[in-house]
Amino acid sequence: MAHALVVGAGIAGEALAVALARDGWRVTVVEVAPEIRTGGQTVDLRGDSRQVLVDLGLIDEVLAHLVPQRGIAWIRADGSRMAEMPVEAFGGRGLISSEELLRSDLARVLHGAAGAAGVEYRFADTVEQLTDTTEGVEVRFRSGPVEVFDIVVGADGSHSRTRSLRFGPESAYRKPLGLAHAWFTLQEGPGTPPLDGWALSYNEPGRRGLTARPGHPGQQEIGMTFASSTVPRAHDARLAVLDGAFHGAGWRAAEFLAAARTAPDLALDTYDQIHIDRGWSDGRVVLVGDAAWCASPLSGLGTALGLRGAAELAEALRRHGVSAEPTAERIRAAFSSFEQVMRPRAAAAQKLLPGRVRMVAPKTRWGIRANAMVMRVVQAPAFLRVVRFLAGGRGHGDGAGPEPSHAERSRQAG
Repeated sequence: MAHALVVGAGIAGEALAVALARDGWRVTVVEVAPEIRTGGQTVDLRGDSRQVLVDLGLIDEVLAHLVPQRGIAWIRADGSRMAEMPVEAFGGRGLISSEELLRSDLARVLHGAAGAAGVEYRFADTVEQLTDTTEGVEVRFRSGPVEVFDIVVGADGSHSRTRSLRFGPESAYRKPLGLAHAWFTLQEGPGTPPLDGWALSYNEPGRRGLTARPGHPGQQEIGMTFASSTVPRAHDARLAVLDGAFHGAGWRAAEFLAAARTAPDLALDTYDQIHIDRGWSDGRVVLVGDAAWCASPLSGLGTALGLRGAAELAEALRRHGVSAEPTAERIRAAFSSFEQVMRPRAAAAQKLLPGRVRMVAPKTRWGIRANAMVMRVVQAPAFLRVVRFLAGGRGHGDGAGPEPSHAERSRQAG
């Protein structure tokens, strides 16, 4: 039985593990965290996300975890609204979807399916060394054991250790976008302002932004965005950075800073893209998801790309019969086929909408007002064609639905 090592138990890694295990692979997932990660931003089920989950037979379970959404509103410090975009905007293709759930819930569904399919897990561990042998890839784990796998898949995010070990330092591929973002869950109390299903976005000059989005009952998902291309790793240092960035900020800034200090799922990272021109595979090692092509959360396509990438990699391995005969030639052909399908999608997603960074975090007070005005104006029917033109070629489709997968194209051709 062919043996695959998947590094990273994120969305792409878990989806791939499910697909490979169902195809008859022995699958081991190694994850540096001690358990499945909690927290994370809200993700939607439009396009590729929904289709892949349908193909995996998980859509009904996922739909049971939806968080009610009404739209997004841009507000002033007193909470009054400058502009809003309901979920019905652009025929349901606006910034907020009517079908959204927390990333942690999606991860749990995929993890459950992977466990049911027989996937093996190693938590609190990661890869330390990758060495090619005549039989496969010899992997030395941080915990000490050494094993040989037929393929190794780096699905360990934009800061991929797999990529660093095999392709070189992150600095060679990272393109910072100039913003950092913290996110965490806030537990509502008696005096917490309600959201009523709306995501609220507040900005201040200097590229500072605060958002509050609906979460599980009694919870709100908080985002804090500020100008920076680097962030510290230590927890206390991260809190100090947030305190400095949002000192004196309005709206609910003081409340959010206090909540961040006790939030168990506080995360902080920079908004980056990953560009690997040399290819996503090297021998029997391949990258998928943000490790290969991170388009940044600003694209709104991270989850969809991760799910689709996992599905396409599994399909390529299936089509080339790798699980039955994991030769170097078959593996190379499968990886090449996978990249041929996914690279155009990833490249399109990395072409952010014009002004996307300024939209999330305007620099001046005039820019904040201008952004709100644009959000109002673009929803007018007369501007629909302009919006479609600007979104074209950036991975968001043209309103006719998601692009077909390789498997769908093969069925159509047959």
